[in-house]
Amino acid sequence: MAERLVVLSDMWGSRKGLWITSYLGYLQQYFDIVYHDSQVLADLQNVVKTPESLCEAFLKGGYDRAVSELLRKEQEESHYLTFCAGGTIAWSAALRGLPMKSLLAVSPLWMHQQTETPHVPVKLMYGEYMDNRPSEAWAEQMGVQMEVVPRFGRELYSDEKIIQLVCRELLERIIQKKHSLPVMKPLSVY
Repeated sequence: MAERLVVLSDMWGSRKGLWITSYLGYLQQYFDIVYHDSQVLADLQNVVKTPESLCEAFLKGGYDRAVSELLRKEQEESHYLTFCAGGTIAWSAALRGLPMKSLLAVSPLWMHQQTETPHVPVKLMYGEYMDNRPSEAWAEQMGVQMEVVPRFGRELYSDEKIIQLVCRELLERIIQKKHSLPVMKPLSVY
């Protein structure tokens, strides 16, 4: 039986998320995948679509709605692969009891403000040029693995090289029958 993988989109959801089909295409034959659009979870489909207005809508209740909705929908312990806002949603839901085996969050927002860590193996990945990414000291203090990929920004997850590397890492765990993230090696873009 395939491991269950829950995928949470970035704040744009499927509207600007054609890149997500690459992840799903690579992973669908190895995982039982459940996909959630973060905008739908947050009930923000009708918000004006500027980065500023969408970000503000997430901060003014969208995250809380998304966390509550994810907790309502997901009852089965699963691995989580998340992007941008989806990482923040999954992290917060895990702190509130979401059954989670592991979390691989690419460019999660506002992590540097977190003071609690989910009790699962966590790996965070950021682009070197992403604003407001947590410091190495924060990651060490929180007990999470963090990788900073050189020469990429916040939307590194939409780059085909990163897509292949993230998928390869997840698939290696399946092939080696390792179903958790005790120590995940850094991804090499080069």
